[in-house]
Amino acid sequence: MRGLVRRIDTATPPDRDRAVDALRALAIGGVVLGHWLVTALVADSGTLHTASPLQHLAQLTPVSWLLQTLAVFFLVGGKVAADSYAAARTRGTTYGQWFGARMARLCRPVAAVLVVWTVAAGAMLAAGTGLETLHTLLKLVLSPLWFLLVFAGLTAATPLVARLHPLWPLAVVLHVDLVRFALGGPGWLGWINVAAGWLVPYCLGTAWARGALRGRGTAVVLLAGGAAATAALVLCAGYPAAMVGVPGAAVSNLNPPTLAAVTFGLAQCGAALLLLGPLRRILARPGAWAAVALVNLSAMTIFLWHQSAMMAVTATGLLAGGPLPGLHTVPDSPAWILARLAWLPVFAAALLVCWAAFRTYEQGRRERRGGTRVVCEHRPGRRTVTHRA
Repeated sequence: MRGLVRRIDTATPPDRDRAVDALRALAIGGVVLGHWLVTALVADSGTLHTASPLQHLAQLTPVSWLLQTLAVFFLVGGKVAADSYAAARTRGTTYGQWFGARMARLCRPVAAVLVVWTVAAGAMLAAGTGLETLHTLLKLVLSPLWFLLVFAGLTAATPLVARLHPLWPLAVVLHVDLVRFALGGPGWLGWINVAAGWLVPYCLGTAWARGALRGRGTAVVLLAGGAAATAALVLCAGYPAAMVGVPGAAVSNLNPPTLAAVTFGLAQCGAALLLLGPLRRILARPGAWAAVALVNLSAMTIFLWHQSAMMAVTATGLLAGGPLPGLHTVPDSPAWILARLAWLPVFAAALLVCWAAFRTYEQGRRERRGGTRVVCEHRPGRRTVTHRA
């Protein structure tokens, strides 16, 4: 283990900002833990349907503030894409080559998920699984893909939005919500915010790449201003306090994104920028950096398979002959929370199995040189890092 840690540390370019990778790892971890904690598969009369503890336990709402971290992911994504495109232009790489290389890293692991679940769905239908249960499972697997579609679209538009001020998409979100909620406009207008809402932190990321977010002052303004605006929208304008969707709620802050979700994201971006200094000091330690680097090498695999891991544990638990607390029961009590926390290591172990099976779709090609396996990690706009195993 010490040898691996040392190799990762020495293979890292000295000018790489390790804190950026740490923020991405924290964002992915927040999404995974958030889904595992607030999504329950309840067994009822031979079917499985989803439920959320936020429906029954309003005191858990602050959990959604900690674990809904998509804005941080888009912030980092905007910075990395802008840096990558600038480096590609310096090397003389065309836009098509640059974009194609970045999309390949997204598409390979997505294709693996779709193929596996197409086969699994066919097998479940043949085995007599009910359509309601199958719909529930496929929705959990496929719903996270909306994020990748938006991320791919924003990545494609990076050359155009690299100098776009975040206030422009923020203004779009504001006007869409005014029309929807204050003027009684059609609900479908909210889907404009899927692009405009996540464009706000993405634009902040491109601004970060060109050096526009230097200094603690900007981060403090984002954190304080975003938090104050979110509090005002929740307390005075009737927006939900939960920053994730709650089944049965009249309005969701996330599906599609509302102005409250966007202002909350601004606060998160400010907090992320304030964390850069402490993270850089922590990641100067080779062990801490190795952990972050390994998570980043498999970030897409973790994101795409974490729901499958949870469902695999849930399905296996049905073999016990009755509903298991925290796994198949209604999430309506503190006892459920304690039981759910106990299941998290099991979910993590199942995810580790998925990682071992599917990580190669994300991590590039493997070659053999003189009998030694070499794993090459390809990242557009970054130096190739080679690890010998």
